[in-house]
Amino acid sequence: MKITHIGGPTALFTYGGLTFLTDPAFDPPREYQMPGGRVMTKLTGPAIPAADLGPVDVVLLSHDEHFDNLDESGRALLPSIPTVLSTPGAGTRIPGVQGLANWESIELEGGVTVTAVPALHGPEGADAVLGVVTGFVLQSPGLPTVYVSGDNASVDLVKQIADRFAPFGIAVLFAGGARTALLDGANLTLTSAEAVEAAHLLAPATIIPVHTEGWAHFTEGPDQFAQAFAAAGLTDRLQLLEHGVATEVR
Repeated sequence: MKITHIGGPTALFTYGGLTFLTDPAFDPPREYQMPGGRVMTKLTGPAIPAADLGPVDVVLLSHDEHFDNLDESGRALLPSIPTVLSTPGAGTRIPGVQGLANWESIELEGGVTVTAVPALHGPEGADAVLGVVTGFVLQSPGLPTVYVSGDNASVDLVKQIADRFAPFGIAVLFAGGARTALLDGANLTLTSAEAVEAAHLLAPATIIPVHTEGWAHFTEGPDQFAQAFAAAGLTDRLQLLEHGVATEVR
């Protein structure tokens, strides 16, 4: 698979002859006003503008309710994408989006199967505050199974997913230890230490971190992620991506 990290949770990759895009966020650095007077701050812009992406076949949208996963430019892009997969709620809020329930699958062109898998955007009960989130598993005959975690903070859910679909060849983990005052500073995505736990469950997958930089509410960057994997003796399974550079992952 060839993958390009565009920034934050946004990555472009090819799989089974199709081009996928995760959580489109293409706005320049700016602040977003949130309910209750909160502010989300984007620190860096995309490595590749939306206009330069080329054809995209499928968007994998973990959720539509937060600007770091779907911003204004990303939302404007969706109508041009043939298939947009997300949560059932997103399917009711955004025309053209196909919502998938947990463990529901869809078969795409070329025999690629995408299954929606559970994700929890924080501690237990977080979905009542921050909304429902989904991850995705991609399968195709003769290709490695791929896991895209979405904004998931639960290692227990990773275990459930691994129990159903292992072995994995590649796992794109949304990490960064994102936090918000809404949940008293609880982690909304995997920390680097939790990503190490997830990596053990997902063995022998190559681990590709995204969602570790570019926003003020991310608390752990790529350096902390790499340090945690080195301390665990897992550096050989870690693939760090340079923004905007297409990288072959096997």
